[in-house]
Amino acid sequence: MKEKGLCIIIMAAFLLGMIFISIPAQAQIKLTYANFPPAPTFPCVQMEEWKKEVEKRTGGKVAVQTFPGSTLLNPRNMFEGVISGTADIGCLAMSYQPGRFPVSEAVDQPVGFSSAKAASLALYDLIEKYNPKEFEKVKIITLFTCPPANLMTKTSVKSLKDLKGMELRVPGTAADIIKNLGGIPIAMPQSDTPEALQKGVVKGHVSSMEVLKDFNYAAYTANTTMTNLWVVTFSVVMNKEKWDSLPADVKKVIDDMRKEWALWTGNYVDNHVLEALKWSKEKYNLQMFELPAAEKAEIPKLLKPLIDKYVERATAAGLPGEQIIKDVYALKEKYEKQYK
Repeated sequence: MKEKGLCIIIMAAFLLGMIFISIPAQAQIKLTYANFPPAPTFPCVQMEEWKKEVEKRTGGKVAVQTFPGSTLLNPRNMFEGVISGTADIGCLAMSYQPGRFPVSEAVDQPVGFSSAKAASLALYDLIEKYNPKEFEKVKIITLFTCPPANLMTKTSVKSLKDLKGMELRVPGTAADIIKNLGGIPIAMPQSDTPEALQKGVVKGHVSSMEVLKDFNYAAYTANTTMTNLWVVTFSVVMNKEKWDSLPADVKKVIDDMRKEWALWTGNYVDNHVLEALKWSKEKYNLQMFELPAAEKAEIPKLLKPLIDKYVERATAAGLPGEQIIKDVYALKEKYEKQYK
């Protein structure tokens, strides 16, 4: 009886083992994803949501480890870091390396996008059309932009006359835009801006308006003027060798999300701007202004010389600069009609 019982136990163990052998072990593909802004900002929010969605859509086959806040790569070495494999995936702002991304740079021009949704999809379509050499060493995962840059000032700006001679913090690449509108651009990092505002070194700043809440800028600038001057382009790219090593089903999941994620990010950050404005009104009594219609119509004329310079630079680099800008305007019109 004891021997019979032992045989039954051995047979049961054998059958159980065969069951486990017949179930294939789920391969775990690990990807590292580097980002440079602080974790609460929209480029990192989209990163975390992308991670969740990829892990979900691959049924746990892929695991993504994220590194926000320049903990793995910073904005200056992000692109090279992905190419070299320091990170499998990285998010970069193309304007941090002027001249390196000439096709993307067309969307950074002051063409007057009114939303991140429209700008993100325009950028996506533009890069899809031209498949530029600037990205030949990486695999593009998605593309998007920040929301339009607007004026946030200590005293109200209700006309271009109010802007004349006003010192405003801007990113270095946008200095000429403010100069052409009559302001005095002061280039400085975001981290230095609150102190500069408090000390009166600058009288305001120009950027997308989610910073009113994300960086508590509404505490220092209680006035906004809607101007929709520029957007900043971003790309998420993957190391080519890592991409080539992925199985076909995982590649399909990631590829299917490319344009979807451009729209997701644009939609998310546009809504976040609305939240920031609501929060700023409630907490700091934020005042919002529009320029007179005649001055709004004047802004494109004042900024056209900067767009003409872009066309010259792109053409000198062997690109169809004039056609690229025409495409940007056409895509802007298309997507702003679609996403009013």
